[in-house]
Amino acid sequence: MCDTLVLRQSGQTWFAKNSDREAAEPQRLLRLDEVRGDRSAELQATYLRIPQTADRYGLVLSQPSWIWGGEMGVNQHGVAIGNEAVFTRLTRKRGQALLGMDLLRLGLERGATAREALQVIVEHLERHGQGGPAGYRDKGFRYDNSFLIADAGEAWVLETAGQLWAAKRVERWAISNALTLGHEFDLCSADLPGQARKLGCWDGRGDFHFARAFDTRLLPWIGGAHRRRALNQDFLAACPAQPGWRELTAALRSHGARGDDLHGHDNRQVCLHAGAFWRPSQTTASLIARLQGAATQIAVTATSAPCLSLFQPLDLTPASGAGLLSVAGQSVEQSLWWRFEAAHRRALVDAEFRQALRASRDALEPQLLSGLDQSNPDWVALAASGSAWHAQWRAEAAECDVVLPRWWRRSARL
Repeated sequence: MCDTLVLRQSGQTWFAKNSDREAAEPQRLLRLDEVRGDRSAELQATYLRIPQTADRYGLVLSQPSWIWGGEMGVNQHGVAIGNEAVFTRLTRKRGQALLGMDLLRLGLERGATAREALQVIVEHLERHGQGGPAGYRDKGFRYDNSFLIADAGEAWVLETAGQLWAAKRVERWAISNALTLGHEFDLCSADLPGQARKLGCWDGRGDFHFARAFDTRLLPWIGGAHRRRALNQDFLAACPAQPGWRELTAALRSHGARGDDLHGHDNRQVCLHAGAFWRPSQTTASLIARLQGAATQIAVTATSAPCLSLFQPLDLTPASGAGLLSVAGQSVEQSLWWRFEAAHRRALVDAEFRQALRASRDALEPQLLSGLDQSNPDWVALAASGSAWHAQWRAEAAECDVVLPRWWRRSARL
C-alpha cells in the first residue's frame, strides 16, 4: 500500500509519496552517481537480466533493501517518480518479470524529462512484462503498478494492467492502490480497447473505461485505497495558493478521522501503521520534492512513519545527504532506517515518549527545512542537527524495554 500525490501550482511542481511496505522491512536512501560510457551488456534487476544502457542519470532512490529498484526517487534533471501497487484482472499469478520498482528506477536512470521517463517505463513494460513476488516476507504478494511521474514542467499519471497501459497529463492528482483513469487519457497501448476485449476485460459496450475494465474490487477495498486517495484529493483541493514544506509534510502525516489511535487504524490513513492480519503494511519511508530541474529540493525521512519521523533537507549535490544516505556496500543495520527503528517501535506503544519525540521534532524540523530556501545551505550544520536529533531519540528509546503487540512480535519476526 502507498500514497502519492502531485501538485502543479503557481509555476511550481510538488511531488510527495509515502512508501508503505511490510512492518520491519528495511528501506535505504541511496545516491546513485551519473554513469557515462558503461560497456556492460546487461544489468541484473530484481529478477530479470535486461539490456544495459551506456549512459545513466544520477539519482536519489528510496530502496527496499532486497530490491534492485526503488519505491520513489528523483534524478539529476528533477524528474520524480513514485509507484503504487494495483491489483488488476491481468496481474500475473506466476513467473517473474520486472517489478514496478525496477521500472521506476529504469525511468529515473534513463529519462531526462517526465515524458521521457514515461516512455522508458512503457517500453520496458511491453518488452519484459511486470510481475514476480513483490513482498519482503510474503512471496505470494503480487501486483501491477501505477505511477506518478513529474518534472518542473509537467506531470503524468501512468496506470498499467499486465502489459497494457494508459497515461494522462495532470495538474493535481493522487494515486493509491486502485486505478484512477477512466474514459479520458492522452496516451495508451496500441489498440487498447481491442486488446481489453480480446482478454475478456471489456464487453465492447459504451465508451471504454480503463479502471472499470481492469480494476478489481476486493483488495482495493480491504486496503482502503479509495478512502486514502480521497484524503489526498481533499488536501489538493484545499491547498493554498503558495504551498510549502509544512503543508506537504502534514498531508503525508495524515491519520484521517483516527487521529493518534495508532493501533486502531484501518488502512484508511495516509500515514499507515501496521498491526493486524488485514493491516500488514506501514509507511516505511517518505519523500517530498519541489521540482526545479537541476535545482530540485527534497525532504526525506529515511525512517518509518512520517508522523514519528523528522523530515530532513536534501538536494542532488554531493554536499548534501550526510547522515541520511546509505553508503555503497554498507549493511542494512548501518542505515539510518535501521538505527531509528528502536525509537519508532517505542513510540508505537509509549504515548508519553511519542508526544515528547514529536514536540522535539516539531521544534527542529522547520529550522532544517528552511535551509532549502537558502541559496547556499550549510549542509554540514544541517546534517549535524539532524544526526544529533536521531542520536538523542535512539538513546532515549534504549532506556527501557519495549513490549510490542503480539501481531508485531509474530508477523514482523522481531
